[in-house]
Amino acid sequence: MNLPPPPKLNNGSTIFSTPTPHHAEQQDPQDSNPLLPSPSTYESQENILPMEIGPNDTAEVPPFSWKKLLEFLGPGFLMSVAFLDPGNLEGDLQAGAIAGYSLLWLLMWATFMGLVIQLLSLRLGVATGRHLAEICREEYPYWAGLLLWFMAELALIGADIQEVIGSAIAIKILSHGVLPLWAGVLITASDCFIFLFLENYGVRKLEAFFGVLISTMAVSFAWMFFDTKPSGKELIRGLLIPKLSSKTIQKAVGVVGCVITPHNVFLYSALVQSRKIDPKNKGKVQEALNYYTIESSIAVLVSFMINLCVTAVFAKGFYGTSQANSIGLVNAGDYLKQRYGGGLVPILYIWGIGLLAAGQSSTMTGTYAGQFIMGGFLNLQLKKWLRSVITRSCAIVPTIIVAIIFNRSEDSLDVLNEWLNVLQGMQIPFAIIPLLTLVSNEQIMGSFKIGTTLERIVWSIAAMVILINGYVLLHFFISEVNGLLFGILICIGVSAYVAFLMYLISRSGGFLSSSSSWFSRMRSDGFTYLRT
Repeated sequence: MNLPPPPKLNNGSTIFSTPTPHHAEQQDPQDSNPLLPSPSTYESQENILPMEIGPNDTAEVPPFSWKKLLEFLGPGFLMSVAFLDPGNLEGDLQAGAIAGYSLLWLLMWATFMGLVIQLLSLRLGVATGRHLAEICREEYPYWAGLLLWFMAELALIGADIQEVIGSAIAIKILSHGVLPLWAGVLITASDCFIFLFLENYGVRKLEAFFGVLISTMAVSFAWMFFDTKPSGKELIRGLLIPKLSSKTIQKAVGVVGCVITPHNVFLYSALVQSRKIDPKNKGKVQEALNYYTIESSIAVLVSFMINLCVTAVFAKGFYGTSQANSIGLVNAGDYLKQRYGGGLVPILYIWGIGLLAAGQSSTMTGTYAGQFIMGGFLNLQLKKWLRSVITRSCAIVPTIIVAIIFNRSEDSLDVLNEWLNVLQGMQIPFAIIPLLTLVSNEQIMGSFKIGTTLERIVWSIAAMVILINGYVLLHFFISEVNGLLFGILICIGVSAYVAFLMYLISRSGGFLSSSSSWFSRMRSDGFTYLRT
């Protein structure tokens, strides 16, 4: 019997072709397994694809092991740093000061939505052995790939400016104002390169260093939480009872918009390839997915608790006060000092330490993300240090300019932060839509393609996030855009933006087919009901 040939992919290979696993290409003999390869390791020339089960393969998932779970700890906590960057902390403190405890339920569900998106990113990385930027380069036309890279770089630069400014503010606080913002920016930039050299001594040590930074944030903000004693009753009520008013809707939109960071979606699909997984063994791939799901869920839960502490502290201290509408990341330390005073360890310095840990950890993960985004989309074969210099310069140079210009203007920095949030919000669809398109594609994912029900759920989440960010953009441009010429330019830009967005959606065959089948079934059920 003649069997039909396996389906061809864009690069001419098939889903039954034998891949060469690249998960273990580089290994530090002084470090314990499993290892995180350098960014060049991810850029293998072979298209590693999921395999069907052969006669010698097994689909049986090995039994759960606590020791094995510990080996998978690391990438999820690096991913969770994006939930704790200075931009998120500013959103937390403003939500607490303006809305009190009433938006905690939204913070919880928004964090859950962000986790779902990241679980899809890890699924893509583990099942294919390649990260999102690489697959986008192969699956989309050249011009579309360049546009996706440009959008991802814009989002990364915007996030990086916020992160570096956050670290610079913390350094200014801890130095009693001796070091200005621009000096803090330079220190943060140099520190980032120094910390990245830790990778040469084994990535488990680098992951441990990130663990120390996250622990520093947890201890600092938990200290603030227990020191200020927020209302437990109001906190539980805010978590369990959904409440939204016209006065808090803008902050609610900001809470949701801060959860999904575009560059983090690209980053996590690369980080999860750090452990040695045989993509030919379906059981091993499923085992990795199970352990990564547990690890990332724990990491995101920790990040949620930290965000909750920050929101509760500022809700207790500033909700309903005259300072509520004027508080921001730049002056938050001063307001905390005025409200809570000194103590054994002044709360101003506790806040500064936590903010510094948040800024440093997020700038380092941003550097990693920049390497994967640039290398994946452009297929650049550069030395790691050179690529680090290029990606850091793209963010550090404009950040220094911003720090010098806005060093003495807190209001201007707050306005800048709003513009950066808008910039990142605009890029979210260009990370989510390609991700959902790819994980819904059976040719790419094989048997690890997401099911129809999950596909509808995640597309609903994506649509919700896109609509929320659309509301933010509309509100922002209505309030900020003045002048006929500027308005015309904005309209042209929005038209091009929407056109590219519709193009990406049109390529999402899985979304369109599942939607049409759902509507067809609804019509069929309706006609059946009418006939009966």
